[in-house]
Amino acid sequence: MSSVVVIPARMASTRLPGKPLADIHGRPMIAWMVEIGRAANAGPVLVAAAEDEVAEAALRAGANVTLTDPALPSGSDRVHAALEAFDPDGRYDVAVNLQGDMPTMRAADVARAVAALTPGADIATLVSPSTDAADRDNPNVVKAIRAADGRCLAFTRAPAPWGEGAIERHVGIYVYRREALARFVAATPSPLERREKLEQMRALEMGMTIVADAIDVFPKGVDSPADLDAARQVLSRR
Repeated sequence: MSSVVVIPARMASTRLPGKPLADIHGRPMIAWMVEIGRAANAGPVLVAAAEDEVAEAALRAGANVTLTDPALPSGSDRVHAALEAFDPDGRYDVAVNLQGDMPTMRAADVARAVAALTPGADIATLVSPSTDAADRDNPNVVKAIRAADGRCLAFTRAPAPWGEGAIERHVGIYVYRREALARFVAATPSPLERREKLEQMRALEMGMTIVADAIDVFPKGVDSPADLDAARQVLSRR
């Protein structure tokens, strides 16, 4: 298995425009993400940049860079397009989709997601447990429902599963077998994907196997100025 870390990044965030270049202790967010990807030792780091200024910042941080069409509909589409341009000969058979807005992600957890891609799995990801009622009831906290063997049965914004016990928050990292990524982006959005607004439901509806490992620290993504301030506070302690 030969993997490459691909970080999709674009400036056109609705709630936090210019997010990849947002300053965190003197460095743009994309530089923090490149550092995490490199420290994971999961192969070369490739930034799928939608704009020249993001590409320039990623190059300064030591990443490989491919410019992708800003009109692509999702991060997975940008990862696929960048990987095809970077590696047309197929040297890398696993793509690690590391989100460009998770600067509190730990490199060891990126490596853990890669290790979770067991034989027979098409996609691996991570979850993090929570007993907080606010997380359970928050539709912006995506819940994963797993079988005992780690297979993901569903993802939802609803409070689930029912009953006593922790929920498992989905951590936004995907480790794709390259063939599975190609099939995924070639398919149209599925009914449950459109309803939940969660693209991973497309993979499940296509019959793909997603497995997840659990981590103890939840790396919340940066989607707002408040999230950015919170990330700065976390990173000031590292």
